[in-house]
Amino acid sequence: MTASPATRTLLVTGSTGNTGRPLVHLLARDGHHVRAATRDLARGAGAHGGSAAPGTVAPVVFDWHEPATHDAALEGADAVYLVPPVGATDPARVMLPFLDRAVRAGVRRAVLLSSSQIASGGPGAGAVHAALPGTFGEWSVLRPSWFMQNFTGAHQHADGIRAEGLITTATGRGRVGFVDADDIAAVAARALTDAAAHDRDWIVTGPQTLSYDDVAATLTRVTGRPVRHRAVGAQEMRRRYARQVPDGFAALLAGLDGLIAGGAEDRVTDCVEVVTGRAARSFAEHARAHARALAPRP
Repeated sequence: MTASPATRTLLVTGSTGNTGRPLVHLLARDGHHVRAATRDLARGAGAHGGSAAPGTVAPVVFDWHEPATHDAALEGADAVYLVPPVGATDPARVMLPFLDRAVRAGVRRAVLLSSSQIASGGPGAGAVHAALPGTFGEWSVLRPSWFMQNFTGAHQHADGIRAEGLITTATGRGRVGFVDADDIAAVAARALTDAAAHDRDWIVTGPQTLSYDDVAATLTRVTGRPVRHRAVGAQEMRRRYARQVPDGFAALLAGLDGLIAGGAEDRVTDCVEVVTGRAARSFAEHARAHARALAPRP
């Protein structure tokens, strides 16, 4: 696929998140004008400041649940990266009206971050996925598998590794094609800027499937610190997720663990290589790059 040489103005929602932060960097590096949407301008400026990239990055106030922020964020944008509001069990309620605003504001292309387990018309972002082809002339949906950053960033699994050397799931021996969020961002950058719109959904995975036991073994080998996987039931996992997210969303996440246990994520695709021209990063490579982030916190 060939990237467009034209400079674009792109609105990136979720700009300080796992995929949004590297996406902003990639787009600015390639000379585009990026409107980095954030609820906290100071945080957005800190996340994206100091870049010597040829493009520009302008943090803009944006909150999915505050429609008064939407029109100003969309000003001048011809493409938008859509990250559903965190913890929302029905993101379509706030996202579909935003799509209408985006079209009226002149946005021609939209790229949605969804999930490998959510098809068009399904729960969660599935309703937004279903709406994109009839709303925008150019569109793509990214449906990544589970993030490698869950074990190295700000996530319950990473917290458990740092505190106890423990990963707790209801996935049993199920396997997952874990994917680095930087690879998802690289796919998103192409979906937003390629001369020809992708007009399809992509299942985005890493290069191999791993069980959570495999993940624990890899982290043990890379960090030199024992890490193990503890398998629990779905209800226990729901209670654990509910410590950090609303109960309805916790139930959804626990249900996804059950799907993993049943083999639903035991697959790999060549999406990253097809779209970006390079191979997807392995979990061992990711773990080595982020080993310091797993040190116990005082």
